[in-house]
Amino acid sequence: MTEAMPTQGSKHIMVFPYPAQGHLLPLLDLTHQLCLHGFTISIIVTPKNLPYLSSLLTAHPTAVTAVTLPFPHHPSIPSGVENVKDLGGSGNLLMMASLRKLREPIQNWLSSHPNPPVALISDFFFGWTKDLGIPRFAFFSSGAFLALIVDFVFDKLHLYESTEPICFSDLPHSPVFKKEHLPALVPQSPVSEDLESVKDSAMNFSSYGCIFNSCECLEKEYMECVKQNVNHNRIFSIGPVSSIGLGRGNLDSNIDAMALLSWLDGCPDGSVLYVCFGSQKVLTKEQCNALALGLEKSMTKFVWVARKDPIPDGFEDRVVGRGMIVRGWAPQMDVLSHVAVGGFLSHCGWNSVLEAIASGTMILAWPMEADQFVDAKLLVEHKGVAVRVCEGGTTVPDPNELSRVIAETMAECGQEIRARAKEMAGKARAATEAGGSSTEDLERLVKELSSL
Repeated sequence: MTEAMPTQGSKHIMVFPYPAQGHLLPLLDLTHQLCLHGFTISIIVTPKNLPYLSSLLTAHPTAVTAVTLPFPHHPSIPSGVENVKDLGGSGNLLMMASLRKLREPIQNWLSSHPNPPVALISDFFFGWTKDLGIPRFAFFSSGAFLALIVDFVFDKLHLYESTEPICFSDLPHSPVFKKEHLPALVPQSPVSEDLESVKDSAMNFSSYGCIFNSCECLEKEYMECVKQNVNHNRIFSIGPVSSIGLGRGNLDSNIDAMALLSWLDGCPDGSVLYVCFGSQKVLTKEQCNALALGLEKSMTKFVWVARKDPIPDGFEDRVVGRGMIVRGWAPQMDVLSHVAVGGFLSHCGWNSVLEAIASGTMILAWPMEADQFVDAKLLVEHKGVAVRVCEGGTTVPDPNELSRVIAETMAECGQEIRARAKEMAGKARAATEAGGSSTEDLERLVKELSSL
């Protein structure tokens, strides 16, 4: 590996992203912003995740260095797999357990470096990195609401002795969740064999600082709650970080983005429903059949990003001119920002949430796993910028009910929700402009890192 040598007057920062696209890409966007502020960055990465750094390395060839460490062996992770996208969401605990084994290689690198970094910014799945001997900033690719939920549960594991829903009475709005709707990081019993790995996530609030890919207009009350919990002001809400991102596409896309956008150009404003469930979730045949029938019966125009979903035979012929199937990757932010798109049927993963918020697009929420039930509650119940259409990773929606909700929400019944989404977008844009809350927090973070 090539050592990162800080340029004259610059501060050297180590960055350690978690190898899942929803975690890795936002942290790389933050790294890009830090480079724009003159920092020298060393990024810890395993070999098969190195291609994700290509845009960053091209943009900042003298400021960014990849510190490539061998991926630690894990008996339950197939050989050659180094990213959660190849394991699915259920593979997070395995990936976390495996990457904890990088402690010694990282410590060896730190101790042998002639100009070691003054601070570390690592993903919130890597709580153990706070003990590496340098100030550690926990980077939350998800929101403050989720971080509080995880921290609250780890402090009160006895709640799992009951089968009743859990009320988080110490949090704003006293939210209530079924235990099965809590993130997989939260153990389903206090004696879980995975407890040691997930305990890492309970160490984040004891880090030197916390950085959130969120914005004040979306989570102000939860950010204030975090500050109260940690009892210091080194809390930074700098999102959406993609607002000054790298503008990269997908690594293996063969989609004609211009053809997709051209099709949208021919659709009336606000008439198209964008359907996408992220990079990891593949719908079952039964779910696809129900979704296809619901879309067909709703008579709503749509774009369905179906990477590996089994599309029913004959469906595309029946919706010619009214629907477009994209097999692979689509330029999501460009699509959501198009005037023809009026709604986003989504699993409510945090990156998709932020893209919808930034574009002012109403969300039709189908939370399935991980943080998605928490995100959906925030959007539907607390902010009123989304409507819930289904829930559960194995749930097969009723096609008639789904078509009714889609049709009504995309028509007059969704006007108020769409108006609130547009208002939220204006606030999110203002947050990342000069004088905005996210811009000011980024400047505070730069000042804090520069003082170390």
